[in-house]
Order: sequence, then structure tokens, then C-alpha cells
Amino acid sequence: MKIVMIGYGMVGHKFIETLLEKADDKLELTIIAEEPHLAYDRVHLSEYFAGKSLKDLSLARADFADAYGIDLQLKTKAVEIDTLNKTITTDAGDIIRYDKLVLATGSYAFVPPITGHNRKNCFVYRTIDDLDAIRKASHDAKIGVVIGGGLLGLEAAKALMDLKLKTHVVEFSPRLMAVQVDDLGGKILRSKIEDLGVEVHTQKLTSIIEDGIDSTHTLKFADGSDLETDIVLFSAGIRPRDELARQSGLAIGERGGIVINDYCQTSSPDIYAIGECALWKSKIYGLVAPGYDMARLTAKHILDEQTQGFSGADMSTKLKLMGVDVASIGDAHAVTPQSLSYFYADEDAKIYKKIVVNQKKNKLLGAVLVGCAKEYNDLLQMMLNGSPIPEHPESLIMPGYQTSVNKSGASGIDLLPDTAVICSCNNVSKAEICTAIGDGSTSLAALKKCTKAATACGGCTTLVTQVLKSELQRQGVSVNNNLCEHFAYSRQELYHLIRVNEIQTFDDLLAAYGHGLGCDICKPTVANILASCWNDFVLKPSHAGLQDSNDYYLGNIQKDGSYSIVPRIAGGEISPDGLITIGQIAKEYQLYTKITGGQRIDLFGAQVHQLPEIWEKLVDAGFESGHAYGKSLRTVKSCVGSTWCRYGVDDSVALAIFLENRYKGLRSPHKLKMAVSGCTRECAEAQGKDVGVIATEKGWNLYVCGNGGMKPRHAELLASDLDTQTLVRYIDRFFMFYIQTADRLQRTSVWRDNLEGGLAYLKSVIVDDGLGLASELEHRMQHVVGTYQDEWRTAIETPEIRQRFKTFINAPEQSDPNIQFTSVRGQIRPKTQIERDESRILVVEA
Repeated sequence: MKIVMIGYGMVGHKFIETLLEKADDKLELTIIAEEPHLAYDRVHLSEYFAGKSLKDLSLARADFADAYGIDLQLKTKAVEIDTLNKTITTDAGDIIRYDKLVLATGSYAFVPPITGHNRKNCFVYRTIDDLDAIRKASHDAKIGVVIGGGLLGLEAAKALMDLKLKTHVVEFSPRLMAVQVDDLGGKILRSKIEDLGVEVHTQKLTSIIEDGIDSTHTLKFADGSDLETDIVLFSAGIRPRDELARQSGLAIGERGGIVINDYCQTSSPDIYAIGECALWKSKIYGLVAPGYDMARLTAKHILDEQTQGFSGADMSTKLKLMGVDVASIGDAHAVTPQSLSYFYADEDAKIYKKIVVNQKKNKLLGAVLVGCAKEYNDLLQMMLNGSPIPEHPESLIMPGYQTSVNKSGASGIDLLPDTAVICSCNNVSKAEICTAIGDGSTSLAALKKCTKAATACGGCTTLVTQVLKSELQRQGVSVNNNLCEHFAYSRQELYHLIRVNEIQTFDDLLAAYGHGLGCDICKPTVANILASCWNDFVLKPSHAGLQDSNDYYLGNIQKDGSYSIVPRIAGGEISPDGLITIGQIAKEYQLYTKITGGQRIDLFGAQVHQLPEIWEKLVDAGFESGHAYGKSLRTVKSCVGSTWCRYGVDDSVALAIFLENRYKGLRSPHKLKMAVSGCTRECAEAQGKDVGVIATEKGWNLYVCGNGGMKPRHAELLASDLDTQTLVRYIDRFFMFYIQTADRLQRTSVWRDNLEGGLAYLKSVIVDDGLGLASELEHRMQHVVGTYQDEWRTAIETPEIRQRFKTFINAPEQSDPNIQFTSVRGQIRPKTQIERDESRILVVEA
């Protein structure tokens, strides 16, 4: 089957994704898209100005089309559809045949017919290319104005603020977000937005844009007032992109939009329309969740799978606009006949809540939440599932009332039917989540992977977590977080016991809180915690027996039993003398050398008895342990930064060296990697690290919780435009908070995925000091920094420790004539049995 899709946004990508998941046979797929980029996340588009890259926002990996054999034609426009011969003509003159055609052309930003709307530095806020143009224009601008005070208008205002422009919002209606909130809600919202430094102008009709006096433009309003600005962003609504369908003879709605039936078929049955270009029962759906529903059912219908038709969608929304919670549920304006409304307003705290119920006061019809939206999930599920509400409905929005518990003590989650949709973006029901839990997905991360719940906008994460906890309890599953059979505590609990009670040794901890002798799980874990808290030498007699092989010998054991040696090369910077020293040592001991991905030099093939000798030579030359063997900081990778690179805006090398020297030796639940890039070209790949720093013209952007490996994860932006002192404080807090709360062997990325409250919670702790821990975390980090010691130096200078390093316990000369050695890429190591077997030597040589 030859399937062609025109348009490649979020909804189009969901269609392709669903098609590939469900198709048994290989399909012939073609995608025609005007933009030069793969599909990206428009929901979080404003984060592009907050530091996220196009790569961060992309919904598909770079080789997506090649991997699935898709003919992807970017920067290509479809100009004609021949419905009779079932062909598409592109602007390049190519003619493409189709069996089934899907129109996912989306919408365009409406620009009011204002005189001067097409002047220089007047933009719409719709695509990555739009944002690039706005960013470029901002370099010579001081003031920005958004025309339109709806959802997208406030998103655009946030973008202008991120660009450090004095920001104004101009709205024709009497209030902001007129579709979602009522008058009192709009008043509270306006007050909160103005507190952030944005000037709001309502009931203003822009009649003309002309030359300014002190700025590029002057906006002239119908009431005679005016406003000067350098940049104008239009965000006055959207219109469906239906021009191709219109000229091809497909049925179009009176006010635009491609008419579809319940299966998203247009007036030509082999052509489908999905997303914001599609008109279903005279309605255009401008949210991503309904578009995803259309995409899924269209894929099923094309593949002749049984599917229910599209039946509309709930348009409830919860957003954080410029840091302000705003939510709208169902009939927010109480248009239902004989409905009743209840209000709660606190103008001092700038919180407004409203619910709408039916006449009998037993069903919730709608709600508005401004300034605080913690009740959103409970209220939404009540409305969607027709759940009974309290005898006194006003209690749902009064302070202190917990909507998740009813009089019987049952959780609100328990009262939801199995058909309740928990994740609307990916259409995941409560029943599907419960089934996944029963099949073994007993963590939030596992549920995300299995069901895709909470992997799109993330708004349902709290609800998914509630379902998980409730279902585990219902199924009688004991969630045992004990570290091992010797300790009835989690790693986090053991950390606090050690910290609060100032426990210094494993034996003292075992005597006070454990039993038995310990094992290979609890011993290295406790050793790691002790090192994180007190930073004692890990081979101190009371600690040495707890370490695993790597920490015990301060080197990484290799597959042949030899060890690797990785000296620290902070920031990847090394002198010629340092390079010569490493080369001489490698040559003397016939070690295999390899430059690592973290900008260090790895020396492979050292025997145990050679380790102190090699360390001594390295220490004498000014090197120290790189801690490549420990659950600790490994490297801080850097580009050459402003010292050499013509694009560099700050000295990434100096910062990388400083950070590596600050955090070297820091023990943690898992290894830590960092990077510093001197500009947004990102040559140090900072967004793939546990902590990444990127220089901007206004300071440093701080990213956290990324990693490469088997499950790559992009880091997330924690804070922007930081001075160096603030940056270091935030990193101190982040590392220490991770160390004291993560599970055993848990990477920062996994820790973040399981952190209830997600990135917003992490920001509240690290940036806003929401738990009041900032000074304590910084103090603890300063203790680690202040008590650092080079473990190689301590080992070679302590005779009783140095004598431990022996390859052959019973051979004083550390040699055995029966052991034969061979050279592999310059490394001397013992021959394997195959290599010693002369009858198979040809196999080895081959």
C-alpha cells in the first residue's frame, strides 16, 4: 500500500508512529513537508528561547526516515492533488502516486489586516524558523509587543521575556485568555502576569503600525492611544491550512477547515485529514490530544483494523504560563442551562478557583483555576467520568480540602472507572495502566516505557503515579525498598541514618540498624554513602573490605584480569610535558593507550603489582587519580571555548577545569559526567550529561539529568543566564540532593524520571530553595571539596596499603614462567588457552 502524508508536525508524526507500530507488512510511505526539520514538539516551543535546542524538541531521531525506509521530502510543498488519478504534484514538479493520502497540514497564525502588519521585525510565533528570526531581531531590540492575549499570546510573551526585552501584551477583549477564564479569573491572571514585569493592555484595537520615534514601530490604537516597540509578534489565533484541499475540490467548511467524517475521511474516501486542518461537525480542535486521537484512529482505519470513530474531545487544559498555573475544565463559563457556580478568590495571594455543577449538585460540569491548579487532575476526572461530588460542592475548591479522598476514605483514583483516560495525549486508560502494572511494570519509568503514559506533555505524571501506588496496594504487592536482606531500609534511608547519627563505619551501622554479616550489595553501597558523607580514604582498614574490585585496586578491572589507569586531565587540557610523560609510561610498561570520549587518556593492561609503580610516576609528573573506577565524578568535557573558537562566547575550558577540580572525588549513587560548551553550537555535548553547562551571551545555562548509553536522555534546562557563582551553587545543591535521595546505582536520568513532581519540583528545591535545604546542601558539598585527597598518592605513600598490590601472592618476583604473555595492540597480557593451543594458532592469526 502506498501511503502519502502531507505535513509533518506533532499529529503527523503520531500517525506515522502508530502506522509503523501496527503494520504487519512493509508499507510504502512518503512524507511531504514544507519545513526543513523533522517533526518537533510545538507544545514546548517557548523552551527554545529558554535554552533548548531543536534536537531537544525533535520527536524523531535523526535517521528516522532511513531506519524505516520512509521517503521523507523536507522543504517540499505539495501544490496539487488529483483525486481522480490519485496523484500529488510537488513544487519541484514531481508527481507522486498514492493509495491513501493523509492531510496533516495543520494551521497557520492569523495576522489581522492591520495597516503595516508586514513591516520589518513583525513576526508570527509558530515555527522554529519564526523563533530564529525573532531571536536575531532581538539582538538590536529593547521592547517587544505581543498582539493577542490568549494561550499562544502569553507563550509568546514568555519568549520575549526570555530574550530580555521589555514586554507588552495587547488584547482586544476585556481580559486575557477570554476563551478559558471568566472576568474574575482574568483579573487575577492579569495581576500575576503584571507582577512578572509584563505590561498588559486590554480592550485595545490596533488600527495601524507605523514608524516609531524612539523605537522601530508605533502601534496606533482605535481609542487614540499608542505604544512604541521594536518587535511585534502576532498571536491572534489560528486558521486551518486547507488551501490545498480547497483547490483540489475537497469539501471545506463555511469558515474553513477540511470536512471529515467520524473516521477522519474527507469527501474523497481515500483522503484523510487530521489535526488542526480537519473540521469535524463544524469544529476545529486546536489541542494536540484530539489530533493524536485522529492520528491513531486514521492509522487503524487505513490498516482495516476495527476502531471506534472520532467522537469529539475534551478541551480541558492545564498550563503554566510564564510560571502561572492556569487550568480550564469542561463548561468553564457555565453555559449549561440551570447550572450553578461556586467561586473562591484570594486577591492577595492571587488565587482564583471556580467550579460549575449541575442543578442537582451531584455532577461537576466545569472549572477554572488560576494561580494554583493542584486540584486539576481530581476535578478533571470527576467531570470526565461523572463521578459523584461532595454534598457541599464548594469544599472542592476551599483551602485545605483534599479532593483525592472521600468520606469513606477511598482514594479518588479507586473511584475512577477502568475506562477513565489517564493520559489524554497518548489515550492511555486506567485499565491499560493497571494491566501493565500486573504484568510487571511496577515503577513510573517502567510504566512510561510500556504504556507511553506521561511521556508527552507530562501533565498526567502525578495521576499515573497515584494509579501505580493504588494498584500495587490493591493487588497486594508489597513494595519492598529494602536495600538487601541485611538492612530493612532503602539507600536513601540508610544515607539519612548515617548522616544524622554520624555513623563512621559499616560495622557500626550494621550493629545499630542491620543484622548478619553484610553482602556484596550492602557493603559497597554503604561504603559509597560513607565516602559521600565523610570523604574518608576508601582503602582505610575499616572501609577497604567493603569495596568492589575496582575501588579495592583504584582501577578498572578488564576482561583479561589486568587493570586500566586513567589519570585526571581536567577539562581535557594537558601540557606537552604531560603527554610525553604518559607516552613514556605507556611505552615502558607496554600499555595500550586510548583517548576516551571524556577527553582523557586510558592506559590498559597493567598488572596489579605494577599499579603503584605507574601511579608513582604519574603523581611525580603532577597527575592524580581520575576516579574512573568509582561511582564518582568521571570527567568534565569541554570545547575550546572563547580562547580559540570564533563562535565561543565564554571560556568553557577554564570553567570545565574549575568544575572538575571542585567535584573530583565526589562519590555518588552512580557515575557522574559533566560538560561545558562555550556556545549553543554545543561541541562538548553538554546536553547528554548528568550536568551540562552552555555559555550564552548573558551567562551560563544549566542542564541536568541527561546521559548517553543504552537509554540516552537529553538533559533538561534547570536555570538560564547564570553568573558563575550562582551556577556553582546550583550544581552543589543538585549533586548533594541527588546523592542523598537517589537509589543504589541509579543514574541521575532515572532518578529524575522517578522524581515525583518532575523538573518543576527539582527547580523548586535547587533554584527556589523550596525545602529550605540550600545552605545545608552547599555546606555538605564544601566539606567534600575541602577534604579531597588523591587516592593514588595516599595508596603509594601508605606502606601497609601499597604492599597489598600483588599479582601473584606466592611469587615474590611477581612473575611465573608458566604464564605466557602476548602483545595485543601494544599491550602485554597473558595468552589465553586458545592462543597457547598450537593446533588452533591459525584460527587466532586469522
